[in-house]
Amino acid sequence: MTERWQRIAPDVTLGDDVRIADFVNLYGCSIGAHSRVGPFVEIQRGAVIGERVKVQSHAFICEGVTIEDDVFIGHGVMFVNDSFPRTELAPDISEFVAEKVLIRRGASIGSNATILGGVTVGARAMVGAGAVVTHDVPDRTVVVGNPARVLRTINDNL
Repeated sequence: MTERWQRIAPDVTLGDDVRIADFVNLYGCSIGAHSRVGPFVEIQRGAVIGERVKVQSHAFICEGVTIEDDVFIGHGVMFVNDSFPRTELAPDISEFVAEKVLIRRGASIGSNATILGGVTVGARAMVGAGAVVTHDVPDRTVVVGNPARVLRTINDNL
C-alpha cells in the first residue's frame, strides 16, 4: 500500500476526477472537476478553482482567489490578498479583509509570477514567467516584467 502525504481538510470540495499530488495542503477551498494540483501547493480557505485547471508545483493560492475553468498556473506562482500587510496581533490593526483576485477562463500564468490583490487577469490572457501583476490584464493580452506591462495582444487564431 502506498502512503499518501496530503493534508486535505474535511471542508474541501472536490469535483470528479481531481488529481492531487503528495505534499499538498488544502483547506476550505473548492476544486472543480478534472483539475490537477501538483506537489507542494497550498490552497487556502475560500479559494475557488474551476474545472480543468492545472496548478503546477509550489504554487500558493490564498483566500480571495477565484480561478475560472481551463486555466494554467505555473510552478511557484504566488497570489497576494493584502496590499498593506500588517500583523493582526498589533492592538491598533483592524480585522483583515482579503482582497479579491480573479483569473478568467483560459488564462495562463507563467512560473514564479506574482499576482497582487485586487487584480483581474482576463480571459485567455498570458502572464509571463516572473512577472509581477499590479494592475488588471485585459482579455487576450500578454504581459511581462516587473511591474507587468503589455507585450502584445493575442491573435484570435491562437
